[in-house]
Amino acid sequence: MEDKKRLIIIDSNALLHRSFHALPPLTNKLGEQTGAIYGFLLILFKAIKDLNANYIVACFDLPQPTFRHKKFEQYKAQRPKTPDGIVSQIPTAKDILGSFKIPVFAKEGYEADDLIATIATKAEKDSEVYILSGDLDNLQLVNERIKVYTLGRGIKDTVIYDTEKVISRFGVTPKQIIDFKSLSGDPADNISGVPGIGKKTASELIQKFGSVENLYGEIKQGMANIRPRIRDLLITHKKMAFLSLELVEMKKDVDIEFSLENCKFGKFNLKEVEEKFKQLDFNTLINRLPTFSNNQ
Repeated sequence: MEDKKRLIIIDSNALLHRSFHALPPLTNKLGEQTGAIYGFLLILFKAIKDLNANYIVACFDLPQPTFRHKKFEQYKAQRPKTPDGIVSQIPTAKDILGSFKIPVFAKEGYEADDLIATIATKAEKDSEVYILSGDLDNLQLVNERIKVYTLGRGIKDTVIYDTEKVISRFGVTPKQIIDFKSLSGDPADNISGVPGIGKKTASELIQKFGSVENLYGEIKQGMANIRPRIRDLLITHKKMAFLSLELVEMKKDVDIEFSLENCKFGKFNLKEVEEKFKQLDFNTLINRLPTFSNNQ
């Protein structure tokens, strides 16, 4: 394991959210909700074992608006308020990560996805990178060195997305995911794309023309061989298509101080983590801790 560097980047909010909804409500002796953290740790432990990961870093969203909200006021406007049961567990999750000596990144004005993209881009030169997430927002980053490790059904079924799996599911390459979404939209973020164009048509258009820019270039020259209804929709909603492209693309150059060596995993105080797990009533997880500790 030591001769190959494998980094897990945790998409923390997405993973907590998925765990919160996948598991029945759990509380400790004090009545504090703990289910999201418990699921979070179950998935993380499984990922470490499955991937033989020896470096870990975590990224979080902040509640403040991001640069995307400035570009598009309605960005994520339809999303319901994050349940209090998730919000209340975020500080504890960060505390647990701190006990494991796992660096935590969050930056005002940016989403966790932008930090993930920045870290993945920096780290892929020296390590294999696996983005651990509860959703598929990070697929645009997938390449030979970067993969997405995510959940299937529940929290026990996991899937690894490499380039071939992205193409198999969406019909486009990872680099084309942003073009695909700029046409089909992303309802979870209130990004409409081109209304009237679904995923199937978006995939066909990107396969045929390669990118949104090429597609509109062909339309402008009158050379795009597409159905009149689709062409009319694309022309009518051109501005939204290109705005969606900007909103969907993750920033890979956020100004953060990242060092891969600071993410080396295993040098944590075993007794300190055990004590925190006891406070949370995570007794079934305590026996698994020595497996991950290089500092007993």
